[in-house]
Amino acid sequence: MPSSVAPRSAALAAVVAAALATGLLAGSSAASADSATGVRIHDIQGTTRISPLVGQLVTEVPGIVTGVRAYGSKGFWFQDPQADTDQATSEGVFVYTGSNPTVAVGDSVLVSGTVGEYIPGGTSSGNQSVTQIAKPTVTVVSAGNALPAPVTISAWSVPSAYTPAGDTAAAGSINALPLQPRAYALDYYESLEGSNVRIGTSRIVGATDPYAELWVTVKPHENPVRRGGTLYRSYTAQNTGRLQIQSLTPLAEKPFPKANVGDVLSGTTEGPLDFNQFGGYTLTARTLGTVEDRGLEPEETREQRGGELAVATYNVENLDPTDPQAKFDALGAAVVNNLASPDILALEEIQDDNGAKNDGTVSAEETLKKFTAAITAAGGPAYQWRTINPEDKKDGGEPGGNIRQVFLFNPERVSFTDRAGGDAKTATTVVRERGRAALTLSPGRIDPANAAWADSRKPLAGEFNFRGRTVFVIANHFGSKGGDESLTSHHQPPNRSSEAKRLLQAQAVNAFVKDILKAERHADVLVVGDINDFDFSATTKALTNGGALYPAIKSLPRSERYSYVFQGNSQVLDQILTSPSIDDFAYDSVHINAEFADQNSDHDPQVLRFRP
Repeated sequence: MPSSVAPRSAALAAVVAAALATGLLAGSSAASADSATGVRIHDIQGTTRISPLVGQLVTEVPGIVTGVRAYGSKGFWFQDPQADTDQATSEGVFVYTGSNPTVAVGDSVLVSGTVGEYIPGGTSSGNQSVTQIAKPTVTVVSAGNALPAPVTISAWSVPSAYTPAGDTAAAGSINALPLQPRAYALDYYESLEGSNVRIGTSRIVGATDPYAELWVTVKPHENPVRRGGTLYRSYTAQNTGRLQIQSLTPLAEKPFPKANVGDVLSGTTEGPLDFNQFGGYTLTARTLGTVEDRGLEPEETREQRGGELAVATYNVENLDPTDPQAKFDALGAAVVNNLASPDILALEEIQDDNGAKNDGTVSAEETLKKFTAAITAAGGPAYQWRTINPEDKKDGGEPGGNIRQVFLFNPERVSFTDRAGGDAKTATTVVRERGRAALTLSPGRIDPANAAWADSRKPLAGEFNFRGRTVFVIANHFGSKGGDESLTSHHQPPNRSSEAKRLLQAQAVNAFVKDILKAERHADVLVVGDINDFDFSATTKALTNGGALYPAIKSLPRSERYSYVFQGNSQVLDQILTSPSIDDFAYDSVHINAEFADQNSDHDPQVLRFRP
């Protein structure tokens, strides 16, 4: 496999090997004393997510090979051409061989082995399991047989309801619940696990990623986004038509197509339906449709008008001096051409001067010199910057990288009010000077000793002056969603454990904004950055508590409210929130990265323009 997919394939193979060693592949570490003969595949799959024969040795199970995977979790799928009449039981199943399979598509085989339930990512991930046969003995009866007819997955076949509620007696798990494939999308997909399926021409809602995957929707009218995606509107609007697509054809034989959101996967895509750690239900294509380029272009925001202050936020994804110059050049050009050189630019994920090298370095001077030089070279202003170096290894992110937030500002348009003394451990506070709010430290960190910021980026607060008016900007990078269960978790609703930290962080920032507004009722305050949470989340509600802030992205039409695309869902992670005095503004989520296969960052920047 080419290097672009090797990291995930190697990681997956390692996970499988570890699972076999630790028993996460239930029923496969040792053959059970029980055995079953005369078993068909639908008997193995059963009518719930867990096989009724788990741990048992089955012998001479018949079927036709429908797909062969020679990378990652190596093995093959086979399917019984003689289906039963129960829609809840799949007729296909995966056979884990651990090495390159010796069968071919179209072979009629008899398979003996131990039935198991493999959990991609391990039990702690919350993922559903994959029913499979391990330690197989395979007999090829004949070759060149016709494949079982594929089941067509379409807007009409996938239910609109996403999932049943989890069983409260089983900690919210849906594993033991009888499948209802006509009622729930997750049950429908599970009833086809391992089976030969197909989709027709479908819109692409998640761009090709470095691991040779993309996402489509089979429901073109489900929460459509103006530029071609599918909007994630709420925790109960998961978008049932999304499906991940991979290819079983070796990339050395046929490269995986490069596609952007809004492109179309035309024609028939057909192959076994798998479930994996990195996207849940996945059509592993034996036959892959053709990508039709629909010409999606990166957006460009307008330039600020006379009297307008333009404030932007941009997560530049672990930028450090060891990155290729091409990345700096592309990011710099985007600031100038796509963001129209905002007056103030809050950056997230600026790394220290040697990136992930873990040697105690915390300064980011070289990173910022290189980035601001790239902006100037692209025709932009000579930005100055303000930041506070973090303590080594105290703010999370890539180990050794010491990511932090940074203010860039154009001194020809706006000035920064420096108030000395800010450092990684000292909190800035709010005082009243000459009847107006002021920070004791600028730049300064908000409540850095608060446990909410443990192993996380502390907010950076600064005072700016634009045409004699003070503007407070708070740059944020809240805790990540790492550890949250996926939408396809066997817990329904999924556990979102990371929310607890972001809720505390939002409460701390909200309290600080209220301190400013208490000192000066009509103060102009902007809370900006990678909030790492949705516009409908408890985090956003906590930030806006008491009317202290308003999420400016809600001023956009609903179909434009997103800054990130994850597993085919266009969603909000990056935000700018305004204090009540900023009630007349223009907002833009500038879509230049998240929808594209070629990205300079995985986030889209946000820009707000107003007259202080």
